[in-house]
Amino acid sequence: MNLDINGLRVLVTAGANGIGLAIARAFVREGAKVHTCDVDDAALSALARTDPQITQTKSDVSDRKSVKDLFDEAVGNLRGLDVLVNNAGVAGPTSKVEEMNPEDWDRCLEICLTGQFNCARLAVPLLRKSKNASIVNISSAAGRLGFAMRTPYAAAKWGVIGFTKSLSIELGPDNIRVNAILPGLVAGDRQRRVLEAKAQQRGISYAEMERTAFSYTSIKEYVTPDQLADQIIFMCSPRGKTISGQAISICGDTQMLG
Repeated sequence: MNLDINGLRVLVTAGANGIGLAIARAFVREGAKVHTCDVDDAALSALARTDPQITQTKSDVSDRKSVKDLFDEAVGNLRGLDVLVNNAGVAGPTSKVEEMNPEDWDRCLEICLTGQFNCARLAVPLLRKSKNASIVNISSAAGRLGFAMRTPYAAAKWGVIGFTKSLSIELGPDNIRVNAILPGLVAGDRQRRVLEAKAQQRGISYAEMERTAFSYTSIKEYVTPDQLADQIIFMCSPRGKTISGQAISICGDTQMLG
């Protein structure tokens, strides 16, 4: 299928590894021009070696000065902007609320929610000049379900849905589409660390924690980053021109988070 996105100008936050890297590479395969950022020096160095066509900036999305520098470099390299993928996030702490370090709560929301605002506010004036403009915000199954002992992460991801829905209404007159993707159990190191932390908190084995997690899904398989990337690319192509304000779950029909 020709998605007609050759030359599309795309900024993917936290795109040097994991889900972000899969998204960035998928756009490149379809002929788009991609800029990314990350806080991980080693990942950025590796990206420069393996994917030199993906330009990059070291940036922390929770730091507004850093985000301003990111956009200056991204626009300089891309010569404009058509798509923002707000992918940057952290897992946050695994803890009972009364035992949680408040600084861990703050940091999780600063990155997972406020970081998306920091990027969107600079992206919108650029996207208004595009003929095929989209914002895709990465939320989570935790953005529609409760998640015990992961309250800051769930609160941030629920916030992303509200941000997405409200921004889609606000930007609709400008023909800027705004959607959210809600991944479930995604294959990769971050998911493994989350399950390890929950297993430790509960005093059970990793294997038992994994079985518990999959007991709440209809499809007993991990979501792959490439599956998320495929959905995002379709939504950002001209074929997705009337898809906006949606919170799209790619989660194997997750009914509960254990």
